[in-house]
Amino acid sequence: MTDNPSTAPGLLVDFITTLDGYASGEGWPGFWGIESPEYLAWLEEDAQRGYTLLLGARTYRLMSSMSAEAASGTAEYSDTEAAALTGLDAVPKVVFSSTLEEPLAWPNTTLVRGDAVEAVAAMKRTATGPLSTLGSLSLARSLLTAGLVDRFRVVLFPFITGVTGSERIYDGYPDVALELVQSRTFDGRTHLLEYVPTVLSPRAGSRA
Repeated sequence: MTDNPSTAPGLLVDFITTLDGYASGEGWPGFWGIESPEYLAWLEEDAQRGYTLLLGARTYRLMSSMSAEAASGTAEYSDTEAAALTGLDAVPKVVFSSTLEEPLAWPNTTLVRGDAVEAVAAMKRTATGPLSTLGSLSLARSLLTAGLVDRFRVVLFPFITGVTGSERIYDGYPDVALELVQSRTFDGRTHLLEYVPTVLSPRAGSRA
């Protein structure tokens, strides 16, 4: 295990979650209201690693809309949130969808209509920089199940949202063994955990 940022190439699945595995919660602000200075500085540093972002249609619609609202000032975002959202405009993005139509409104986004697993496998063979998912729970699950994910990273926020939590991340996942290769604590309360994942074969007698 190392506390140094990972520089390994390949595909990263990247989530922020509560302790009970929710990606968001009804009535909660972004980052559950604790976007602390050390964590935000790390986010800015991590964004400089040159990821190409992979996302599904639902995440594309949500994030492109939020970016446009942040740019126009029509929604109430903090300065930090607005800068992060509008900064995504310049990042190369690939969206996998059979329903979206070109031209896409979000700058630097490429539409792929074919099978996402096949397309990402091909991208990994030719990519010159790292790939990372952005949200997109179903896409991330499919890529992990297919054995394409090189790193699985979670930033764990210190909340349990058993009543208000939404977007359960791990529903439908296969069994996965995780080897910890990086850990870090931000501002004494928010934990980064990065793993090498190995998808496990179903155990004898297990239900499908």
